[in-house]
Amino acid sequence: MIKRFLNDESGQGMTEYILIVALIAIVAIASIKIFGSQISSMFKRAAGKLETEAGSELD
Repeated sequence: MIKRFLNDESGQGMTEYILIVALIAIVAIASIKIFGSQISSMFKRAAGKLETEAGSELD
């Protein structure tokens, strides 16, 4: 019975998936913390340019 318990690997696959998902989440959170303000300013500049272009086409 002990030998069968030690050879049972049914939960190993799920554990590996959980570790991979956790690693991806950590990388995503770290990236957002590091690059979040830069990405936000890029979107604001792009939105400003779109508003300028849309306003000039209406004139």
